[in-house]
Amino acid sequence: MKVTILVADDDPHIRELLRFYLEKEGYQVLAAADGEEASRFFEQQQIHLAVVDIMMPGKNGWELCREIRNAYDIPVILLTAKGEVRDKEKGFLAGTDDYLTKPFEPTELLYRIKALLRRYQMVSKQVIIMNQTVIDRISHVVKIGEDIIHLPLKEFELLAQLASFPDRTFTREQLLELIWGEDNESESRTIDVHIKRLREKFADRTDDFVISTVRGLGYKLEVKHT
Repeated sequence: MKVTILVADDDPHIRELLRFYLEKEGYQVLAAADGEEASRFFEQQQIHLAVVDIMMPGKNGWELCREIRNAYDIPVILLTAKGEVRDKEKGFLAGTDDYLTKPFEPTELLYRIKALLRRYQMVSKQVIIMNQTVIDRISHVVKIGEDIIHLPLKEFELLAQLASFPDRTFTREQLLELIWGEDNESESRTIDVHIKRLREKFADRTDDFVISTVRGLGYKLEVKHT
């Protein structure tokens, strides 16, 4: 089955450029001129990845990204002329996996698409494997080789959330909502404390992964490839 990629951009030249490069790589491409048309494609076909421009008429890219994230478990790349930190923060808050600023090289977008598809394929619903490290959501334990590590529930859920989407940046606010719930009264410092504890517990145990700070935004987990 071919991988289907949705390109949502109101610029016809961008749509045709991406269609050319993506189809050349063997992908099936659906091109939408705005967010409303993109939403209709999701109702009609299975889509494996979306490339979404932010500045579109009607439903903009941030709105479409939130809609995708709420209903589908697929990677999203936001494509935009905006490159400031606050715009990137808004994109990550909407749930994007990656962010590419115009003008861009089509080959760079292809590399990012392939990397995201690989990351999504490496994660199953119950078990996350990162080299010798295995996060088992059924038993709520982390295994590194033969060693079994038991974590407090919130630390385990935080690690599993980050590991489920390698290289995806999560803001502190997103992590609070995902792990502690929408009605929690915890502060963003709670995330910093739990991240610090996770780093301390795994620093001397494995180099399979690292939890990185994304300055001005939040955190992401990076898998060390062997």
